[in-house]
Amino acid sequence: MKPKVIFLSDEQAIKNAYGPDTMAALSAQAEILPGFYPSVSGLPAAAEAEYAFSTWGMPVMTEEEIRQNLPNLRALFYAAGSVQAFARPFLACGVKVFSAWGANAVPVAEVTVSEILLANKGFFQTLHRGGAGGWPEHDAGRPYPGNYDTPVGIIGVGMIGRLVIGMLRSYRLKVLVYDPFLPEEKASQLGAEKVASLPELFRRCQVVSNHLANNPQTVNMIDKTCFDAMGRNAVFINTGRGQQVVEADLVSALRSCPTRAAVLDVTWPEPPEADSPLYKLPNVFLTPHMAGSLGAEVRRMGEYMLEEFTALIQNEPTRYQVTPEMLATMA
Repeated sequence: MKPKVIFLSDEQAIKNAYGPDTMAALSAQAEILPGFYPSVSGLPAAAEAEYAFSTWGMPVMTEEEIRQNLPNLRALFYAAGSVQAFARPFLACGVKVFSAWGANAVPVAEVTVSEILLANKGFFQTLHRGGAGGWPEHDAGRPYPGNYDTPVGIIGVGMIGRLVIGMLRSYRLKVLVYDPFLPEEKASQLGAEKVASLPELFRRCQVVSNHLANNPQTVNMIDKTCFDAMGRNAVFINTGRGQQVVEADLVSALRSCPTRAAVLDVTWPEPPEADSPLYKLPNVFLTPHMAGSLGAEVRRMGEYMLEEFTALIQNEPTRYQVTPEMLATMA
């Protein structure tokens, strides 16, 4: 008898995350119960459901609601990133939780690597924008190092940080990392040099990219001591979270040295407030939180969750199960 599956999100979100091929493969392995449930108020008692698949729009439930509506649920597969908003009650009820954070990390790493390579060429400082004047100076005084033996700094060596480091192996770059929880030996295995402090990372690197986990311990971690250490043509890239940056300190550092640049896919708040100087500084480049999965990339996350489901029901090892201990440090 096939295991019974329910979808916990609205229909369009589910179809975006689980493409036709993934749906067909899931249907071959499971009996899919009818309906899409984006809220607990619309969720009928689903005593038959043994497994749930979801994505963005996952309803938040209490332990009581889970036990009442989904008493036989064994595992929840979430085709998106962070599970912080809803995972704990499920875990408390003995439901295994799986997240496609690994899949969502791939496009973030791809965007980050592309920005690092462009930054080393002086792309952002020399980019001509309409109304910005004439032809930009390209190589006056050779201020930009290019991508040969250039030191690049990575803050946080979690899933995304490791992917970025791995992708950078294709290039002749020196990778430095700051992560207090990363052993020296592991850094060496990754092909990186571990540094002792964030200011040292900013001082030594042409480009610094933030990949810290988003938790209370990392709020305002990147501050004046870091930005004041930036070189005169250095670039700060943030595809992590905006709360980790003291915006006023970043703005001050960019104003004091206009040849520096910041490439920000995330801010706090997001989007920036209407009067934020980030909109007006010519050496700030804003993108609207687009580094994560977009368009067809979202389907990669559904595929990852199908793979986890298949492994689980076949009693094979899984890769992306979330534990209570992990919630303390993960994004």
